Amino acid sequence: MDIKIAVIGVGHLGSIHAKIYKEIPNCFLSAVCDSDPKRLEEISHTLNVPGYIDYRELFGKVDAVSVATPTKLHFSIAADCLKHNIHALVEKPFTPTLKEADQLIQIARKNKLILQVGHIERFNSAFAATLKLIKEPKFIECHRLSPFPNRSLDIGAVLDVMIHDIDIVLGLVNSPIKKIESVGVPVLTHFEDIANTRLTFKNGCIANLTASRISDEWLRKIRIFQKDTYISLDYKEAKACVYRKDGAQITKQDLPIEKEQPLQKELQSFIDCVTSHTEPLVSGPVAREALKVALEIQKQIWQKKRF
Repeated sequence: MDIKIAVIGVGHLGSIHAKIYKEIPNCFLSAVCDSDPKRLEEISHTLNVPGYIDYRELFGKVDAVSVATPTKLHFSIAADCLKHNIHALVEKPFTPTLKEADQLIQIARKNKLILQVGHIERFNSAFAATLKLIKEPKFIECHRLSPFPNRSLDIGAVLDVMIHDIDIVLGLVNSPIKKIESVGVPVLTHFEDIANTRLTFKNGCIANLTASRISDEWLRKIRIFQKDTYISLDYKEAKACVYRKDGAQITKQDLPIEKEQPLQKELQSFIDCVTSHTEPLVSGPVAREALKVALEIQKQIWQKKRF
């Protein structure tokens, strides 16, 4: 039986969610929802699905939802949906606070529902191709730069941009963090628009993460260094290569990658989890760990009071 799903919040990202759900075989896009009547009418008409201004009208009509609203609304909407036995995929960042994240996790567990968070890079084909090669990282460097987005401006670069790499790094290192050192500055908004953090893990690994939404170029790269091996991954281009020590030489190997649409894979995975009732790749508790680190980085940046 097809999963009946709705998308709550059909701005830039939410509208893409809706279009993809239209194409996924084992689900049925039942409705879209948005507080902007003009935007709602546009997407509802384009996709030929019912549109609702009030998401509470979805209760009893759908099995699952994608929540792609501004971050400050994630908790209230997802909590309401979970309380009405509706599975939820919540776009990143999970919630503005750990307390809200914990409450959503608790509600989902109590009602035995799927709660997934939209950390899309977990579904990047290039990242998947490198996973089997990553054993014990010693140093990781991440750069995530983009031009000014004119959207997602209710949060800063840490929760908007850097959180992707925080999630990836935590999964790769799999060791408690020993120390966090962060800097950042607001440039075009009241939030940090560029940020850098250095994460030192108890197992000795160090990760250096830079995120900016005021760059003149798009860059989505991670470099992973471990014994006798260096792995370079480009999320944007879906390319990856590995450099290995071979005697006195260094060899380079381009990894074969079957390019796929990460968001398509993420949404298909959500539907599969709902259908089979299996744990998502990025569950509520997994996303909570990335949020915890992101909030600490943000706290360090703003406690410096240089602005």
